[in-house]
Amino acid sequence: MVLIGMLHHRKHPDMVKKAYPFAAVAKMEGIDFIYFSFDSVDFEQKIVNGWVYEKGKWVQEQKEFPAVIINSCNPKTNKHSLILQRLKTFAIFTSFPVGNKLKVYKKVKKAKKFASYLIPSYLLTKANELFSLLESHPAAVIKPVSGNRGRKIFFIKKTAESYLWMDGADTHAYNKQQLEAAIFQVLKEQKYLLQPFIECKTKSGLIYDFRLHVQKNGSGQWEITLIYPRISGNTKMVSNVSSGGYRGELIPFLKDEFEEDYSKMEQKLEKFALSFADHLDTLYENPFDELGIDVGVDQYQRLWLFEVNWRPGAKNREFQVAQRMLPYCRYLAETKGIIV
Repeated sequence: MVLIGMLHHRKHPDMVKKAYPFAAVAKMEGIDFIYFSFDSVDFEQKIVNGWVYEKGKWVQEQKEFPAVIINSCNPKTNKHSLILQRLKTFAIFTSFPVGNKLKVYKKVKKAKKFASYLIPSYLLTKANELFSLLESHPAAVIKPVSGNRGRKIFFIKKTAESYLWMDGADTHAYNKQQLEAAIFQVLKEQKYLLQPFIECKTKSGLIYDFRLHVQKNGSGQWEITLIYPRISGNTKMVSNVSSGGYRGELIPFLKDEFEEDYSKMEQKLEKFALSFADHLDTLYENPFDELGIDVGVDQYQRLWLFEVNWRPGAKNREFQVAQRMLPYCRYLAETKGIIV
């Protein structure tokens, strides 16, 4: 029986919500599963001192290096990073990064097939670039190049009297000099992308987008785990759940917002989720195991690609994720010639 490992920086699986669902699904699938941390790896003996779930509790056990490792979190220290890199010479890893927003944008744009779904994006280096964009677009957004869970995203709208700077629920009216100062300040903190603002609003005026969560199954094919709308819970311009938004149910939401076209929109989202995931796989050296694809829909029902996440959150659907992830791990072992 193939051994699948879950690698995490936390020492005990009770501290990781998805550890138990993964162990439970592994039992149902006839897969040997062990949870282990970076500090439990012994390269001399090629073993991990991890945890297995037996008779209702986690039991510590030593096992040889797993054939496939679910790298479920980023390393927290340089030592962890070195351990991670060394483990890759002994085991198959499931997850690989897509890179930051600009890297994804450039790859998709260069490949052309899905370029029409991209929002024109530029690395913001000075305020004049924003002023130039606002000459041809009514509003703009600047967002961190690297993912920030919906935080530090700013919206700017030009009016006859001033520039409106929207930061979360706060709005400030700036003149040109004040806006230049604000841009200068944020650029000191990190790198930002500049984009025209694509309005994606409910009938009641709330900002929303769709999260398309897809995973590889036991045959190595993409499947939809869940599609759901993320809706801003207040006057914020950001729908991200970690920034105050909330998750809605897909079909009731589509019926409310698109009425008789709800079924067409559902099919459009599903088709895009699977076809784009297939396409993105071709643009990178390593295959992905799961993706969180964020898209918006404008007033003409046109889809726009907002962001791609390589390790999307799975709160309250850990079992759903495990039901695809573990058979996919077995598939990876089989394709590499490991006896299952």
